[in-house]
Parts: sequence; C-alpha cells; structure tokens
Amino acid sequence: MEIRILNGKTIAAEAGKSIYKTLKDNGVYLVSSCGGKGVCGKCRVKLIEGSARIESTGKLLKKEIEEKFALACKTIPEGDVLIEVPEESKLIIGDKIALSKTKDLLEYLRAIDPALTPTVRKIVLKLTPPSIQDNTGDLERLKRALGEKGIHDMVFSHAFILAMPKALRGAAWDVCLSYTEKHEAIGLSAVCKAHHYGVAVDIGTTTVVVYVVNCADGTLVDAGMTYNSQMRYGDDVITRIVYATEGGGLQDLRNAIVNDVNDLLAPIIEKNGIDVEDIDSAVISGNTTMTQLFWGLDPASIREEPYIPTVNNYPVWRAGTARLKINSQAPVYTMSNVGSYVGGDIVAGVLASKMYKNPEVALFMDIGTNGEIAVGNNDWMMTAACSMGPCFEGSGIRHGMRATEGAVESVKIDLSSFEPSLGVVGNTTPSGICGSGMIDAISELFLSGAIDQKGKLRRDLGTDRIRTGEEGPEFVLYRGERKDIVLTEVDIENVIRAKAALYAGVSVLLKEVGLSLDIVERIYIAGGFGNYLNVDKAIMIGMLPDLPKEKFAFIGNTSIAGAYLCLLSGQMRREAEEIASKMTYMELSVSRGFMDEYMSALFLPHTDIGLFPSVKGLYKK
Repeated sequence: MEIRILNGKTIAAEAGKSIYKTLKDNGVYLVSSCGGKGVCGKCRVKLIEGSARIESTGKLLKKEIEEKFALACKTIPEGDVLIEVPEESKLIIGDKIALSKTKDLLEYLRAIDPALTPTVRKIVLKLTPPSIQDNTGDLERLKRALGEKGIHDMVFSHAFILAMPKALRGAAWDVCLSYTEKHEAIGLSAVCKAHHYGVAVDIGTTTVVVYVVNCADGTLVDAGMTYNSQMRYGDDVITRIVYATEGGGLQDLRNAIVNDVNDLLAPIIEKNGIDVEDIDSAVISGNTTMTQLFWGLDPASIREEPYIPTVNNYPVWRAGTARLKINSQAPVYTMSNVGSYVGGDIVAGVLASKMYKNPEVALFMDIGTNGEIAVGNNDWMMTAACSMGPCFEGSGIRHGMRATEGAVESVKIDLSSFEPSLGVVGNTTPSGICGSGMIDAISELFLSGAIDQKGKLRRDLGTDRIRTGEEGPEFVLYRGERKDIVLTEVDIENVIRAKAALYAGVSVLLKEVGLSLDIVERIYIAGGFGNYLNVDKAIMIGMLPDLPKEKFAFIGNTSIAGAYLCLLSGQMRREAEEIASKMTYMELSVSRGFMDEYMSALFLPHTDIGLFPSVKGLYKK
C-alpha cells in the first residue's frame, strides 16, 4: 500500500496508520497546531485517487469536503492513494532571516565588564619534559605547572585525562590549557589561538535563534534563525508535554531541537572557516519546557499540580552531553528557570532590559503562545505566565498563519463603506492573516461599529463584507479566485480570549503587590511578535494597558540578547542568577482573582471602559 504525493514522493503506507503520521514518519511535515488530534483543521490534503477511511472532518467546510479535502490526521488509507498537499498545509522549517547586530549590547557589556569573562579561560603552561630522573606522571606534571601559576584547585574529568598524554607530547610540553570559571580543565592545545568562540541559543516555542560569537572581543560572527521543528508535534508547550509523556515522544522532541541548533551551526561554521574545537562554550535560553526538552528531561511534572519543573538552576553540563556539534568538552550554561511557566528566557529578558537595575517600577511582557510577565524594580520583582494560546501564530484562526510571505499584517477599514485596505508581507497576494493583522482588523471593526464589545458582527450595516459562513458570521477581508480570506466570529472570540488572558495576568500581578497601572513608568515588550505590534490598536482592543505611548519600549528578542550577555560575562551570569532567585513566581492557574479579571477582560476593550479613557468615544456604538 502506497501514498503518492502529487508532484512529490511515493511513500509506503502501513495499514491503520493515518496519512499525517505516515507522512511525518517519512520526513514530510504538515501544519498541525493540535499535534494531529483533528482539532485545528490545518493538515488538509486533497484525495485525488484511491479510497480512505475518514474518521472526522473537523473544521473542514462543506465545500472543501465536496472537493475531496480531508484532514490528514483523521484519514486512514484503505489502499493506494494519490493526494495533493496544498501549500498552506506544508510546514516549512529551516528558513533563516537576518538578525540585528549586537553593537549596543557589546558597548553596554564593555561598560560593566571591560575585560570580558566568558565561561572558558586559557592559560599557557610550560611543563618540564619527563626524564629518567624526573618520572612524575603526566597529570602531576600538569598540576605542578599550574601550581607555579597559583592555581591549585583544577578539576580533571576522565575524558580530559584520556586525551591528555597525546596532547602534551604533541605540543612538546608547551601547552595552552582551556578551563572553566569553576576551574574544570576541558582541553589542551599546542597554542592559544587569538580567537575562540561561543554559541548563544534562544529556544523559543516557535523559533530558534543561534548567535556565534568571538569570545576574545565579543563581536557577533554570524547568526541564524529557523522555526522550531518541535512544531511537528504541536504548536504549544502543553501539546508537546502531552506528546513527550503520553505519546512516548520525549526523544523525538529532544532530537528535533538539538538538530535545529546543529543545523543552524553547520553552515555558519563552514562559511566563517571556524574549527569546531574552537567553539568552547555555549549558553542556552528558553522557557522551562523548552530547556527541559533540550536536555531530555521528562516535563510531565510541569503540567501537573503543583506544577514543579525538574530543574530550576541547571548544572553546567558539557556539549557532548547536550549533543551539540561543537567542542565536546565545552561547558553549556543554561539560564535559570523561575517556575513551571516562567523560564530562563524571561530571566534573560529582564537582564537585557536592565529593569532590575532601576528604581522605577517597570513592566516586562513577552508576548507569544504564553504571555510571560514580570513587574518590579531594583528592590523586588514578581512574575507570572498566562496561556494566550497560539492564535497570534495562526492556530485556531480560520485563515491564520505566521508572519511570512502572503500574510495580511495590517488592516485599515473605511468607516463608511467598510472596504478594507490590506498590508501584506512581501506585497503579494494574501494567503492568510497573521497576529498583527488580526489585532488591526479587530480594532478597525470595533472602531467602525462593525462589531460590538463582545466581538459579535453586526448584520444591519448594508455591506456584503459581512456574511454568514459555515462557522457563522464572518467578515471578508479579501476576495480571491481560489479562496476568500475571512475573519470569523469564532476567530475574533479566540483573539479576545488571548488578549484577555494577557491583560488579566498584568492586572492580577499588579494587584498582588498592591500597585495600580499609573505607577508603572516603563513597559518593555519583548518577543518577535512585538516587532509588528501597533500599540494604539492593541490598546483599542484591550490587549495592552491604556498608558501613554512613550512608556512603551519594543526591545525585540531579549532571550537571545540575555544569552549573549551571559556568554561573555561572569558578572552577567551572576546577575542573571540573582534575578532568578529574587523573582517571586505567581501561579495564575490557581489564583482566585485571575478568572475574575479574565472574565472582565472578555470585552472590547474591557467591561470597565474607565480603564481605557483614550478608547472611550472613538468607536461607534
């Protein structure tokens, strides 16, 4: 039995296995936000020939079913089949994008740690060659030379000792010893090279970013970014935890992320002519689940009350243990976690924002699948996380997609005719709508009076842009030859739930410390999504608090920025650990006040319009 893909490969099919699973097992990946449970409706394929058992049609429209579309995860071939995989169903990973350089970070680092203190240091040692008269062992000879330099507490691993005799003799007893800040020997070479390198890694739920840095002068050598291949198993951390624990897929998830990092490193190493052995340190930053999966740790307890991670403060393990394709003895420093859903990426973000140094009260928000929040100053800090869901990444939205080519990223709606003007990534034909486009569209619909405070579309406006689809009322953003791009009431409801979770999280956190929004002097918005966010539109729908625009600062990917700082500076590593230790973590899932705040925020912009004075009077009632 075979599955033939139109204009593609032919794959042997196993009886009883879904098309989705068969394709995935053979390296053909489909978009599947729900991890193949038939809920999201994204893994659509068209059955051209052959018969199959369709267990569920999920969110497929009647027209799509008539055109022989099926959900790959709920379709079991009963013989040879020929299928077509639409472009929007293909999960494309490996795309790289240009990243901003680190000049400002390096200048900041030089101001506080001029010498640069990466995790690996080097020292030149001149050993007395052995002789019949001096039959001291190799290790004792090395220790003697170190003692002459005032170092008496060096630790030597078994792996180091195995390589030591050949290295000492190959260097004619004049060697360069590499060792960690904790005085653990990691390598010997004939000369101390002018350049040695480190790797900073941000493991996001959606994307993975790698910096290769010259640790001698702090300059960024090169950078790469790709989608996190764990998306093959689900878009959000809960889906992946379920796959790891109930689906037996822990090693699949670990392999996916380690391969992503190595696949980003390989071309950078080749392009820049770097010797793999010269990459002798690494820093990993990510949320609690991502870092546990990277190290192959069972994440089950993160999901179960009382929501405890296996590790908060990671030992400094070796690159060989991490399976990174750099110097196998390179120490890998992992940013400390704070709680089950606030991880090292937030610690790195607070470090990079510098909010922990200032007396002013600041609010830090990392907007993504999880909304992670920190509030505080140089004296105290509290943090929490709220599940926003992956709607801003396109999941759970009828025509949702990530901010890639073809995504509607901005929307303007004429207040009288209701005709939309669209901004599309790549200035091409629209194929879906991304998170920033959704926020724009909803705020514009609200402003024009096309939707009410509950997000319900009005039917009495005399425009054919509002119609009834198979999922109920919808607004047509774009009319295309092959398909229309719409925003349904269900989509709007999903976005409102996401923005309500974020706003409620902020409200509860501030109330917990007895503060009001007006005392907040600065709001730092981190994460890639923030790069596209229109503050005015986000305030209009009640996603962000109604504060003066000058208080908001978009600071980009602070997770990789914090990892970069920690890669180069012992001072930054100590400050990151201090940040993590002083953060008080609040578990919102058991907070009595959170649900009340959440329910109040399930309106545009809020049930209490007094909280949004700049919005009051702007929209048509």
